[in-house]
Amino acid sequence: MSKVNYYTAEGLAKLKAELNQLRDVERPKASQDIAEARDKGDLSENAEYDAAKEAQGMLEMRISKMEELLSNARIIDESQLDTSKVLVHSTVTIKNQTNGATMKYKLVAQNEADFKTGKISVDSPIGKGLLGKKVGDIAEIQVPNGIMKFDVVEITRD
Repeated sequence: MSKVNYYTAEGLAKLKAELNQLRDVERPKASQDIAEARDKGDLSENAEYDAAKEAQGMLEMRISKMEELLSNARIIDESQLDTSKVLVHSTVTIKNQTNGATMKYKLVAQNEADFKTGKISVDSPIGKGLLGKKVGDIAEIQVPNGIMKFDVVEITRD
């Protein structure tokens, strides 16, 4: 059984729109590219045909992967989140014990992660290290340089 992924309504809609784009626009274009390459002659020496077939295979694999993600997707009602501990879709303020830097992250599914906007994947090292922690807990997170320690300062739903 595949892993269940939790999304916001917005994140799920974005994923569905991307899948529809791949199915409705990219797939017919790939078929057309193959047909055009096939019309150019001998298939045994037609690099354009081979490239078009390979591109189609990659596209189909991507569509299949997205369909699987959607089949295991669940929308999370953020208004019902428990803020006593860090969960998927929690917004967490943490403080680095080494340098005192404070950071605020929202834990999201891997497909919604966007570090620039403060959204990190629950599958990332920091995300995994924060899950289940409560305010006042210390999250010890394994990074390539060793272990980093963060104080959990605040947990919210925003």
